[in-house]
Amino acid sequence: MVDGARSRREFLQVGCLGGLGLSLGMMLRMQAARADTKSFSHFTGTAQSVIHIWLPGGWAQQETFDPKPLAPLEYRGEMGSIETSLPGARFNELLPKTAQIADRITVVRSMTHGEAAHERGTHNMFTGYRPSPALSYPSFGSVVAHELGPRDGLPPYVCLPNLPAPDAGAGYLGSAYGPFTLGSDPADPAFTVRDLALPGGVDPQRFAMRQRLRDVVGRHFQRLENTANLDAMDEFYSRAYDLVSSAQARAAFDIQAEPDTVRDEYGRNEAGQRMLLARRLVESGVRLVTLSYGGWDMHQKIRDGMTKTLPPFDQAYAALIRDLERRGLLDTTLVMVSSEFGRTPKINPDAGRDHWPKVFSVVLAGGGVKRGLVYGASDAIAAEPADAPLTVEDLATTVYHCLGIVADKELVAPGNRPVEIVDGGTVRNELLA
Repeated sequence: MVDGARSRREFLQVGCLGGLGLSLGMMLRMQAARADTKSFSHFTGTAQSVIHIWLPGGWAQQETFDPKPLAPLEYRGEMGSIETSLPGARFNELLPKTAQIADRITVVRSMTHGEAAHERGTHNMFTGYRPSPALSYPSFGSVVAHELGPRDGLPPYVCLPNLPAPDAGAGYLGSAYGPFTLGSDPADPAFTVRDLALPGGVDPQRFAMRQRLRDVVGRHFQRLENTANLDAMDEFYSRAYDLVSSAQARAAFDIQAEPDTVRDEYGRNEAGQRMLLARRLVESGVRLVTLSYGGWDMHQKIRDGMTKTLPPFDQAYAALIRDLERRGLLDTTLVMVSSEFGRTPKINPDAGRDHWPKVFSVVLAGGGVKRGLVYGASDAIAAEPADAPLTVEDLATTVYHCLGIVADKELVAPGNRPVEIVDGGTVRNELLA
């Protein structure tokens, strides 16, 4: 007999799964408990999945989607602009492929908030809340995991290759709703995903034996402790075993299965292979994928920085939109490109731009968003919104609306404190198809 002080849970964790190295364990175990609180209100949204392309550092609106060709040189910078498939809209000269698919996307040129520090701006853009010392708010992905749960045996929220910032985590919801991270980059020729392969020394036969052993031990303890918590534990272990043993899960992450022509279309680099894997994941059932690319904090020599960083993004992003469209996934997959803030209107003495949250650009596509739209405008030097300013709260509320989540629903924070998913946001119907 096992000593009474040693719970069934401890026995199962140590005795059966200890050798499997399942870092997703806490996530799946606690997600199982959500069945007890599944009384949330949401509706059928236009988006079944989200791909969130995060560009860390603060990308410059003037050198991407809001060039100012008529401004003085010290404001417009050295780079040129090009026409797009959307009449009257111009993009940076290094975005030729994206310019061709401008009629399929929505460019917001009037995003605005007041956080000029990287950490605070990142928190704002990932959560819809300004940072608070009293409470850590959950990210988009963690709210989606909490509200909608897993689908088709896959984690609901994936970050690739790793967590892009602490603010992309679960906040007060707890680690159960944090992201599944890859641990390696899909652009690496030796790319593998931890937790989806059995560890050394554990072959399929041994794995199956451990699963049977867990079932035997589980039945023994079920006779001793018949509680709802133990039922939740059973669900947790079923999901953990299913993910490790699932051919579908392994196939979703197997970027090597993509034809060479598709991998080349996206680009054999970090931007290309991350966006391609994101497409594979949402196609297989992951609800929200956050991927990060590049370093956009260009205080010096911004032209050189953009020349290095922007072309791979251009190729990969245009390929992603086209690929989703030809697979019939664009209408149900919301693609959002964002950064923590923009850059200063005037070029600094080091030929770069500094932090500027007063106005910057985000890009949306698919998932119920209008096609071929430039929403809002900045002023003549990209210093302030000139038309239709879009707040962080409104952006977050609109994204949740597309997913069928009511943004003013109250979740429970520590201390049994009710906290709205987003406080004060409005659905911007002008952005929606």
